[in-house]
Amino acid sequence: MPFDPALDRPSAVPPNDPVEQLVALLSRLPGLGRRSARRAVLKMLQDPARLMLPLATALEVAAEAVRPCGVCGNLDTRDPCGVCRDPRRERGLICVVEGVADLWALERAGAHRGLYHVLGGTLSALGGVGPEDLSIQPLVARVAGGGVEEVILALPATVEGATTGHYLADRLRPLSVPVTRLAQGVPIGGALDVLDDGTLAAALRARRPA
Repeated sequence: MPFDPALDRPSAVPPNDPVEQLVALLSRLPGLGRRSARRAVLKMLQDPARLMLPLATALEVAAEAVRPCGVCGNLDTRDPCGVCRDPRRERGLICVVEGVADLWALERAGAHRGLYHVLGGTLSALGGVGPEDLSIQPLVARVAGGGVEEVILALPATVEGATTGHYLADRLRPLSVPVTRLAQGVPIGGALDVLDDGTLAAALRARRPA
């Protein structure tokens, strides 16, 4: 198959070329451009029995078995998820995060022993994301249901994250539940899922009123 090295793409690709279709699909994933996707595909094609077929099976199984948790929004094969079902968790402590990647990052850090709530994004006027587009009402309902002693806002240190945090604090204020947010350790513009475990743990311990 002829390639144009400058553009890293085939100069003439048959419409039903399975290799190029696979490269195109992989290149849609975060952190994978066409060059990285092409290297991954080549590696798999060189040993399909060990790399490609097991991956295909695992993808099919995960697609059928993994689903959002009906309580917190985490992704798991069970509903409620393993975190929500864990009896060792502090039930009165809810950590609010933007996405599942942030939840997983905090779990890797091992700094939070309570429960979670995944918003599914942050408020953005430019992006057209309003309160009705996020899992905000379910959070308010969880807190209003009683038993919650503190809500931790573990949101990105961005304009959107700050806006979302202020909105949530206002919505939760009538419920008389302490609302705190991460303090030191999270840089402006930083995303939780790319921070190291020590930084996340320090930020969670040093949380302050929102």
